[in-house]
Order: sequence, then C-alpha cells, then structure tokens
Amino acid sequence: MQTASVKWLAGKEFLATMPSGATITFDAGSTHKSGPGPMEALLGALGACTSVDVVGILAKKRQRLDSLEVVISGERAPKPPEVWTKLELVFRLRGQLDEKAVRDAIELSQNKYCSVAAMLGKTAKISYRHEILP
Repeated sequence: MQTASVKWLAGKEFLATMPSGATITFDAGSTHKSGPGPMEALLGALGACTSVDVVGILAKKRQRLDSLEVVISGERAPKPPEVWTKLELVFRLRGQLDEKAVRDAIELSQNKYCSVAAMLGKTAKISYRHEILP
C-alpha cells in the first residue's frame, strides 16, 4: 500500500508528501499563490499520465517525437462536490510522426493505460483530439 500525508500549513495551504517523498504545496484559496488547488491538480495529473503513455507508445512504434504538449480543459458540476463533468484534451505533437501511430497511441492511453483518465472518466465525459504541427 502506498501512503501520502498532508499537513496544514496555514489558511488554505497544505503540504502534501507523496509516497515517493516528493512534496507539493496545495493552495485551496481563490488566488492559488502557493500552488494549485486540489481539483486543478487533477487536470495536470491527467495530462502527465496520458503524456507518459503517449511518449512511451510512440517510442515503441519507432516514431520520432520532438515535442508534446497536452492542453486540458474542463467543466465542473455546479453543486458540491463539484466533480469534473466534462474534460477535453488537445494533444499537440511535433516530429516525424505517422497519423495512425499518433491516433493509436492516444487511444491506447485514454482507453487502456492512463489510470487518471480511468478514474476521472467515472464522473466526466472525456474527449480528445490531436494536432501534428509542422
């Protein structure tokens, strides 16, 4: 079992220590000066999770990926617990890439490998698209 701990710092700031030992300061205040809010951190976690998959899959397919950016946009429910209800991912890639290889890599990530997408997909409709840039 993996264990994280969260300590209250002050106000709406909390220090999370992850199972790896890495730390993240969460700031649930409206300005988020000290770090992301917990719900917005999920957007970053989704982007990171799927990026790891896509980079790895494209490498296995011997595709030359020069850059990858995933832009994640979301809408939340209007009432508590205000879960994510709609998420859109836009993958922007550069390199010598085959269209089908890119599409397949993204679909495998979203439908099989990305555990964050699997969890968020329980409450949110997740859509995705990609752009291969020159």
